Amino acid sequence: MTLSAASLETLPSLLRTWTVAEYYQMAKTGILQPDEKVELVAGQIIRNMAPQGSHHAAAITRTNRLFNQSLPPSLLIRSQLPIHLDNHSEPEPDVALVKSDRLDYDDRHPRADEVHLIIEISEATLRADLTLKKQVYAQANIADYWVLDLTKRQLYVYRQPTNEGYQQEKILSEQEMIAPLAFPSLQFRVGDMLRPLT
Repeated sequence: MTLSAASLETLPSLLRTWTVAEYYQMAKTGILQPDEKVELVAGQIIRNMAPQGSHHAAAITRTNRLFNQSLPPSLLIRSQLPIHLDNHSEPEPDVALVKSDRLDYDDRHPRADEVHLIIEISEATLRADLTLKKQVYAQANIADYWVLDLTKRQLYVYRQPTNEGYQQEKILSEQEMIAPLAFPSLQFRVGDMLRPLT
């Protein structure tokens, strides 16, 4: 039986969770193939079934460009690379702003306390990004979590994390301005991350 990311929350007692060490051992022994697009979230190995479309890829490119234009030296932008949240979660968010590292994290992945902002670009994954991932990021104390909804052309912004979830939630239209919580000078319009309408 194949479980979607959204359905994982409803069956917690039936699931065996995995650790990060076990996850890497599965890759090392060939249980997980090198070309499989998977990530470990809350102890569950989530397979991103849909291939990445050009709409999704272009949104990542636009978002990276917006940040790279005025990125201070203390920040590093990472795209679809692992973030080590805890012993059971190592997601690969579409965009993450993290503290700079002298080795560019050659010896390890960034930890939750080194993350300033996580952005997920969503079409097919919207439900999981707004439920399972949102909860995991809040519990890891990620202070700033955004979900860009490509279909409705809006941005979900989550701040003030607790173990129970984010205390501040808002939805911004494409005309509204946004900036990372930790870097308010990096301000741009939500629509700048989206495909132009004309």
